[in-house]
Amino acid sequence: MMTAQIKQKIQKEFKEEMDYDELLNCMRCGFCLPSCPTYIETDRQEKYSPRGRIALMKGITDGVLEPDDDIAHSLDLCLGCRACEPVCPSGVQYGHLLEDARNILQRNKKQTVRVKLLRKGIFDELFPHQERMETVTGLLGFYQRSGLSKVARKIGFMNLFPENMATMEKILPDVPKRSVMKERPRFFEHEGDKKATVALFAGCLMDTMFFETNNATIKLLQKAGCDVTIPEHQLCCGALHGHNGELEKSKELAKQNIEAFESAEADYIITNAGGCSAFLIEYDHLLKDEPEWVDRAKQFVRKLKDISAILIALNFQKTHHLRLPNQTITYQDSCHLRNVMKTFNEPRALLHSIEGVQFVEMEGADTCCGSAGDYNIVQPDMAMQILDHKMEKAEHTHAQTIVTANPGCLLEMKLGIERAKKTGQVRAVHIADLLLEAVDEGI
Repeated sequence: MMTAQIKQKIQKEFKEEMDYDELLNCMRCGFCLPSCPTYIETDRQEKYSPRGRIALMKGITDGVLEPDDDIAHSLDLCLGCRACEPVCPSGVQYGHLLEDARNILQRNKKQTVRVKLLRKGIFDELFPHQERMETVTGLLGFYQRSGLSKVARKIGFMNLFPENMATMEKILPDVPKRSVMKERPRFFEHEGDKKATVALFAGCLMDTMFFETNNATIKLLQKAGCDVTIPEHQLCCGALHGHNGELEKSKELAKQNIEAFESAEADYIITNAGGCSAFLIEYDHLLKDEPEWVDRAKQFVRKLKDISAILIALNFQKTHHLRLPNQTITYQDSCHLRNVMKTFNEPRALLHSIEGVQFVEMEGADTCCGSAGDYNIVQPDMAMQILDHKMEKAEHTHAQTIVTANPGCLLEMKLGIERAKKTGQVRAVHIADLLLEAVDEGI
């Protein structure tokens, strides 16, 4: 419950920090409504739509609404998928407004000691430190390899956790030993004619839990004619912090990443995680109020490309024979890759080029799957409702393989397959892993 003093402080900070011109930019036309998953899933309640949330933000900024727990819940229930932005005729930057509002509410939120310690552990002590990420995921790998995971399931230990988290444990990728992660070199030479020098944004989870997908990405880039470097001292992109009201920490991470990649002197910075890509490409906005950093951020942003975009730019699908055993495949967009990076045709073009597969477009492939970073953990009911509806659409394609381009989406689709009792009949795979399979099969 917010005290009167806290409410006044929040109103003051909204007035000082929210972009009022952007709030006024919303014409309340309603074009965003059909694209908003939470508006649809809550039987079209206006307060759970982008238009409604902007009205709430403006009401607080104008001083005509008092911030309360109901408004905070409305903002927290937003997936942050940003599907509202491409359809907005006024070009409202809803994602920026949402992050700013959450940042203000978060720093004024009264939290228990347990929550404070948990947030500090995650946002300050774990994700910004890649060595610690390697240690933690290394322990996960030991848990998987030692047989402890099977024992935990057999004795019912996982039943102590919420259903979706217990199911998630089953579908986590196999994590390599920490020594394997540490031994990988930082430079890989091109194959064939050299076409570019690229720097891989390895990511925190991508370079630990999804280590093999990063390796597949590197191999694809080599085959496309790229020298690949993995700059040292790069860290988490900061998306998790930015989406959870920790903007100052995300700015610190952004600056360290910009410095790390400046020394690489690469033609392109390559990403393979839609959620990271969308945050990275807005580093210039994140650091807009810091003159000594904004131009450096713009240089960083200009070089960013998703793995699918660089492969298409280098005509990878025309210079390599891609084939797979006969199967039907479909594609689930990463919201941030589509709505922020504007990358959606390229993955489909690559998938269409694979011999032996039938590509079937999924109805609503451009709508969120319910993952949205940590959304499926903090908002499990809404996330599972969205996911179950997504799996109904996937089933209509009769696909044996669901492809995506973001680790969170990948885990969510695997979770959906498990919940739909389709394990063994349907698989979910990252596009980089699938393309490498197709290259190897086509040799």
